Order: sequence, then structure tokens, then C-alpha cells
Amino acid sequence: MLARDDARHMFQYELRPRGLFGRLRRYGWPTLRYLTQTEVHTYAFSVAANAILSLCPLIVLLLTIIRRVFHSPQMYNVVLQLLHDYLPSNQDFVIRNLQFLASVQGRGQALSLAMLFVTATGIFLPLEVALNSIWGFKKNRSYIMNALTSVVLAFSCGALALLSIYATAQNLKYLGLAIGDQNFVYHGVAWVVMKAFAIVTTIAIYFLIYWLLPNGKVPVRAVLPAAIATGLLSEAAKYLYIFLLPWLNFQEVYGPFSISVTLIFWSFWSGMLLLGGAYLSAAEHADRLEAQRASAEQA
Repeated sequence: MLARDDARHMFQYELRPRGLFGRLRRYGWPTLRYLTQTEVHTYAFSVAANAILSLCPLIVLLLTIIRRVFHSPQMYNVVLQLLHDYLPSNQDFVIRNLQFLASVQGRGQALSLAMLFVTATGIFLPLEVALNSIWGFKKNRSYIMNALTSVVLAFSCGALALLSIYATAQNLKYLGLAIGDQNFVYHGVAWVVMKAFAIVTTIAIYFLIYWLLPNGKVPVRAVLPAAIATGLLSEAAKYLYIFLLPWLNFQEVYGPFSISVTLIFWSFWSGMLLLGGAYLSAAEHADRLEAQRASAEQA
């Protein structure tokens, strides 16, 4: 009995590596090989292009809703601070123009909503195909069903963003009442609070994409760790990208289009991180099922 238990545990150890380094050793190289496949780059570039097209409509709608529905200067300022932190370059130029677009009375907001519907499908359709391939789901949704799923995910992500902005603004408001808002302690704590809510929201959005977008049942246990890891890694990757921007020097190559190119490349790498996290979660889940099956056979 003891020998059989030892053999079982040895077999499980071989199938399910323990610790961070064990997992990197087992899954790191296959993930890198997956990310070098041509179709993965196609998916990531498609997501990047549509993400850039959806950025302006999304921010315009957020600013409009906050100004006309919530009437909250605190929430408005939080959005501007988050934009300043999220954008890798030319933050003041982009934010100034987005504020102008949101302040104009007319059809701009309605057109932004319509454009968001179109670009949401452009983002989530290739992502669904990629995630279905990763998880081994043979059938993709129809275009209509994917469009409906994309709208649901887009509104869910927008609701999460609004909830995060509201919670951040409320915390900063009470923090300002407690210690004042004109000192370095307030600014330091405010940055930590804003960053914490932003990272939690990013993780929640990754989780929704990993869990709901594939056309099949995906276990929560399999995708939640991947969403956490990918959310944290994307935050670190953003600062690495900002650090490398002076060496990339898009301004010399693309001139006035360098802002768009900077955002497209950042969206592309974010898409690659998202797909890499999905591949890792699927690979580890497959090993977990194999280990459970082997344990049942050994019992």
C-alpha cells in the first residue's frame, strides 16, 4: 500500500510541477513556441487594431456618463489620472483631445456608442477563435452570437471600469477629508489606491474574457490564476515598454503618426500576453486532468 502511494505521488509530481520555477520549466518553452505561431500574431494584431479604434469611443462615453449622470468631478479626475498612467506616451495631447470630444454637444456620443459596438466585435471575435483553439473547442460561435457575446463583455468591462472609478473616487474623497489633499502623503496613498483598483479591474476583465469568451465550459479554477498572473504581468510589461520607448524612437520613423503606432504596439503586446496566459492556463489544466486520471487508475 505504501509503495503504491509513493508511486502515485511520484507520478503526480512528474505531471504537475510544483513551484514557480517548476512551472516555468515545464510550460515556459511551449508557451513561447505557441506565441511564435503566425496565427497568434494575426489574432494579436487584429485585437490591437480594434482596441485602438475602440479606445477613443470608450473614453468619450465614460467621460460623458460621468459628467451627465454621476455629476462627479472626483470620478472625472480619476479617469484622467488613469489615462495618464495607462497611456505609454503623449498623455497630455491624447487626454486634452479626448476631453474636447467628450465636451462637445451633438451626435458624437451616439456615434461613439455605435463605433464601440463594431470595434467590440472586432476585438472579441479573433480572441474567441484563438481561445477556442487553445482549449480544443472545435466549433466557434456564429457571427451574430459572437456579436451578442461581445456586446455583453463590452458592457461588463465598462461596468467594471465605472465601478472601479467610483470606488477609487470615493476612497480618495474620504482620504482627502481625513488627511487633506495638498500634501505628499495624500498623493502617495492616492496613487497606491488608484493603482490597486486599476490592477484589480484589469484582472477581473482578463478573468471575464478567459471564462466567458470561449465557446465551451472553462473551469474557474483553471483561468483565475492565469487572470491574476496576466494582470500583474501586463502592469509590469507596461513600465518596461515605457522604459524602452526612447530606444524604439517611433517619432523618427513615423513622424506625426508615432502616437498611433505607440498605442498599436502596446495593444499588440497586451494581446500577446493575454493569449500567452490563456495557453498557460489550458496547459496546466490539461496536466491537472491527466494527473487526476492517473491517480484514479493507480487507486
